Amino acid sequence: MKTEQSPNLFESQWQLYQKILTNNYMQHREIYGILHAFLVSYFPTPFSILDLGCGDASFTAQALANTRIASYKGIDLSEPALEIARDNINSIPCEQTLIQGDFFEVVSELAQNQQDSFDGIFSSFAFHHLSFEQKDSIMAKLSHLLKPDGVFILIDMVSTDGETRDTYLRRYLEGVYQDWAQLTPEEVSMVEGHILSSDFPETQTTLQSLAHKHDFNRVECLYRDPLNTSQVLCFYKSSAKSPLQLGAV
Repeated sequence: MKTEQSPNLFESQWQLYQKILTNNYMQHREIYGILHAFLVSYFPTPFSILDLGCGDASFTAQALANTRIASYKGIDLSEPALEIARDNINSIPCEQTLIQGDFFEVVSELAQNQQDSFDGIFSSFAFHHLSFEQKDSIMAKLSHLLKPDGVFILIDMVSTDGETRDTYLRRYLEGVYQDWAQLTPEEVSMVEGHILSSDFPETQTTLQSLAHKHDFNRVECLYRDPLNTSQVLCFYKSSAKSPLQLGAV
């Protein structure tokens, strides 16, 4: 059963996340700069994007600026976040739709209805909140929602081969304790609690296996953070079927 965030809870969490973004602790500046360059080069003609867990879309709006974006559909569970996203996305001249709901459930509905398809599907630091079974299920649906030659762009926590969840989370948190110096002890405790309770990263090999299973033809790593805890991965569909190929990883 899901519970909606209260405005006060959202406000405290949003302010903490903004503090993390302002200090670039998760390398959003580098990541979204790479994303912008990719969107410009990969989509020379008008394109549509589905954004899973869009949040307030602040960095997404920056990445979409001066691209050929024609249609943007964002999904997030938090209505307060979507209110902010509306202002951010309004700066982009394209058709815009924002949906309040759990993106796993909304994607299932979109796939079942078979009325929408997208050139690109995007998810930033949201996929790792799903269980492995949910990741497996949603990858199948994303594959069907993408147009021929479409791409699923995943920005997320990625563990190394052979690394357990506990080992990865402790390694990630070591970086938080050492480098996130502008956070108060209470804020660090909030981050720690969230990570330990809600984060379930997969290895790149596991994600590649899911890609192969669900008819993605190629996987490419565009970026890996300095601590090797997060990556930008592109899962490509192709109208010409070929064995899965791995790009620069």
